[in-house]
Amino acid sequence: MMREVIRQKIVDGVRTTPPPLTPRDVRLPQVPGKAIAVVGMRRVGKTTFLWQVLEERLRAGVPREALLFFSFEDERLMGMQVTDLQMLVEEYYLLYPQKRDRETVVFFLDEVQVVSGWEMFVRRLMDTEKVEVFLSGSSARLLSREVATSMRGRAMEVRLYPFSFREYLRHLRCEPEQPVTHLSKAERSLLQNQLEAYLRDGGFPEAQGVHPFDRYQLLRSYVDLVLLRDVIERYDVSHPVALRWMVRTLLGNPAGMFSVNKMYNELRSQGIAVGKESVYSYVSYLEDAFLVRTVAIAASSERQRMVNPRKVYPVDPALIPLYDRSGRTNIGHSLETCVLIELERRGAEVHYVRTPQGHEVDFLARYWDGREELIQVCADLTDAQTAEREIRALMEASQGYPRAQRVLITLHPAPHPLPEGVAARTALDWFLQGEEVG
Repeated sequence: MMREVIRQKIVDGVRTTPPPLTPRDVRLPQVPGKAIAVVGMRRVGKTTFLWQVLEERLRAGVPREALLFFSFEDERLMGMQVTDLQMLVEEYYLLYPQKRDRETVVFFLDEVQVVSGWEMFVRRLMDTEKVEVFLSGSSARLLSREVATSMRGRAMEVRLYPFSFREYLRHLRCEPEQPVTHLSKAERSLLQNQLEAYLRDGGFPEAQGVHPFDRYQLLRSYVDLVLLRDVIERYDVSHPVALRWMVRTLLGNPAGMFSVNKMYNELRSQGIAVGKESVYSYVSYLEDAFLVRTVAIAASSERQRMVNPRKVYPVDPALIPLYDRSGRTNIGHSLETCVLIELERRGAEVHYVRTPQGHEVDFLARYWDGREELIQVCADLTDAQTAEREIRALMEASQGYPRAQRVLITLHPAPHPLPEGVAARTALDWFLQGEEVG
């Protein structure tokens, strides 16, 4: 029965037409001999991205039968063992014997992590056959650090996030066709309106265009599923009440400082008994599952980075109002969250800076080519004291990082003159004029 199911899925997998999709701006590593593992939070579109790659290969002239999409999320494959995976190879080449050892084919293995020991199969497949391999799956079992270890250097990861602002516009079919500097006032006003909607509604593909109540319920279900499947079940969490309390606190306070001691004491004050090691581990689990992102202080020593608090952000701004009980819409926190996630998309290594005078700069971004940026995010600079405080922190931080470009990102154009050497960028310009990785 297993062989028959595999054979039928192969036949279907090489005949299925790629579904309609919104193209993602994701760069694939160009390193021969490496499997590509697509990782990210649940529901960000990892399976759809595999179809995008397949469609791009089709447009490049690769025959359809040389592109196998095979999903392991199928109840007929329950109980499949790693030894059964060889049937996938055998059945494919029985159908297309002329390709074996003559042509390179591409296997897109979706949810392969459901088969224990899949890593050994993929390594052997790449060693013995002319096959390129793309992998995707739930972050519960396809963690980037585990892929690197289990594949022994034979895989490279691609991180997928919720829609960027440009992808969000593309999904809505209103992506600008010309550079942002060439847009009319009316076009900029329309895009500014869309940006504010993006900061509110976020970029999860399935949540676009749905009623606000349904979006709220949908996003809550995402968080609940991540907690249950990717954290509680995976790590056998012994204090789920403490974990859920931490998630509510972290997601409801974006850009807030996380300290193990402070969180531990707050949990104890709530009558929740949990050890400090567990608190530290839970944050690590949430970051592995891509529900939250953390930013450490910029410091010269690892010890300094460890003893100072980390800033914690959700992976998408739409998760903030799920747990923020203040009743206020804080567009500044949403903007800061989106800037961080965009920096990660662009491949930057990100820290925050605390100056010797005690002021803070939101981000120090270091890029692969050696460039550095000190980035301060402030949605509203109309208040002169606020503007002075944000600029002062940038100027102080530049003393420690003289090579870094100083950037001030605002929702609207800065109403006050800025010192020489500070680049003021509206969020609209910054998001749409972003540089590609590599």
